[in-house]
Amino acid sequence: MGRAVPAVSRALDILELFLDRPTLSAPQITERLNLPRTTVHELVTTLVERGYLESVSGAPTKFRLGMRLFQLGSQFADRLDLVREAQETAGEVAAACDETVHVAVLDGTSVVYVAKVDSTHPVRMVSAVGRRLPAHCTAVGKMLLSALNDEALDARYPKSQNLTAMTPRSIVSPTKLRAHLSEIREQGISFDDCESNEAVRCVAAGVYDHTGRMIAAMSISAPTIRWSEASAAQLRSLVASGASSLSRRLGHRTKEDSGRSRL
Repeated sequence: MGRAVPAVSRALDILELFLDRPTLSAPQITERLNLPRTTVHELVTTLVERGYLESVSGAPTKFRLGMRLFQLGSQFADRLDLVREAQETAGEVAAACDETVHVAVLDGTSVVYVAKVDSTHPVRMVSAVGRRLPAHCTAVGKMLLSALNDEALDARYPKSQNLTAMTPRSIVSPTKLRAHLSEIREQGISFDDCESNEAVRCVAAGVYDHTGRMIAAMSISAPTIRWSEASAAQLRSLVASGASSLSRRLGHRTKEDSGRSRL
């Protein structure tokens, strides 16, 4: 993590003042933050130009939060909808298989768990909402990476640089990762064969929004002692069904859904 940029920190300090007051004048901002008047003037002017603040109608020396922040907040609200629906759907899938179910999103070269329901078995995968793992070592991560184009993959994984392994079974070659992602695209399903934890296997499927974009992935994780060819087939079917259910809750419609709606 690099060092904080003072000008950006001050601009954010100004915006956060409006959490307690709907409107503020430049002198009030100056007083509360103990900043030079010229600095506040420059920052407020920039925030107004970018739409993060706006002048109050009838009181041009006072400011309030602008429409740009509403737009950003709406994007975050969409993520909250994902978390709420993901947690509920994960619970339904976990109830059907009694194994640990996760929903994760991609953040750079990592995945972040946004929902999780534990197995009731004493031997189960240990994880937590908010945990980050290398995407290339997980079923959810590889599923999400499979939705990226070559340019996006090259930016994340230069072909000249090997990847970090979590276990001896992790994929470390960028070339092998791309070949593996190609298989995942064709199959529509992703497996983690003890690649992030030597005692755990996982299977994952993609979650899509109303535009058809893959925005998350759902996985079922089970310890190797409960993993077999038969159980893998069952879990594969369950996670595909669960991911499809979550996608529908988020507004995604398949051709089959469209056909049924016309009947």
